Amino acid sequence: MTKDKLKLTSSEIGSLWGEYINGTMSDVIIRYMVSIIEDDSIKAIFEDALKTFGKQKKQIVHFIEEAGFPVPIGFSESDLNKGTPRLFTDVFCLNYLYIMTLHGLIGHTTSLGISVREDLRHFYDSCQNDGKNMYHQTVQLLLEKGEFQRDPYLYPKESPEFITTKDFTDGFFGKGRHLAATEIISISLSIKKSIMAKTLCIAFSQVAQSKEVRKFFSYSVDIANGHIKGFSKILQTDNLPSPGSWESEVTTSTESPFSDKLMMYHIGFLSQVAQAYYGTGLASAMRTDLVATYETTILRNLKVTKKWFNIMVQNKWLEQPPLAPNRKEIAKEK
Repeated sequence: MTKDKLKLTSSEIGSLWGEYINGTMSDVIIRYMVSIIEDDSIKAIFEDALKTFGKQKKQIVHFIEEAGFPVPIGFSESDLNKGTPRLFTDVFCLNYLYIMTLHGLIGHTTSLGISVREDLRHFYDSCQNDGKNMYHQTVQLLLEKGEFQRDPYLYPKESPEFITTKDFTDGFFGKGRHLAATEIISISLSIKKSIMAKTLCIAFSQVAQSKEVRKFFSYSVDIANGHIKGFSKILQTDNLPSPGSWESEVTTSTESPFSDKLMMYHIGFLSQVAQAYYGTGLASAMRTDLVATYETTILRNLKVTKKWFNIMVQNKWLEQPPLAPNRKEIAKEK
């Protein structure tokens, strides 16, 4: 048996299933943004993103069908309301693509790491290359337009230093110490991602059809505010700047470009991905107050995810991924 004929493992089919669902969701959002973006240089990147996913989608469908699994429903043109007024500015659209590209790069790396079959590994290699190209394009254009929010600067010491006191971990009592560069990585990224999630929730709360869904988005805005304030306070205590907000990049339109199902799924996706980032930040935190902030943030985020799950299931909006066989039920049916 050749390597290309190996059956897909549960992890491999799971990664393909997730790539399809998340990819079709982003595809609908990007299609809408292409229709409203006025800046030609920004629009060109979005058009490139559409072509890239179109190519990837065909390959994902091929892998899933070849393995005998049904292709997920995901999201499609039916989740897009064409001709609706502008909901976001061009600047927000570009920042959105930048953040979602970061998610894609990490997702493709994870998928590559659990893939064994050679053709699947090559596929995720190509996805990584596409993602890196998109990352360079979005960052470069944000820099050119003066819209990229850079992380705080630090000043170098003359030589390397060693930790010499237990106060290094103390963020509540004693002398304490300033943030380490390794801690600022996760703090800054967490703020930026929370700002984007908050901005989307503000926009979605204006246009969602369901009262329950609008209420959920408003609740999510409050939770995101708590995340942003908690992390920003830690930066400000050390006299470090925090990333700016994007609320002003949302128009006052109340006509929805998207289905409630798509908007709900999008915020759930961001909340679930955020948990992984918060976990990474928690693992790298060496100051007690920072550890406490991450723990509080994770618990708040779990509450959002629980509310989200209940609404999604109640409306039958959440597709079920492939499950392991229920051996007991199979035995009963014999």
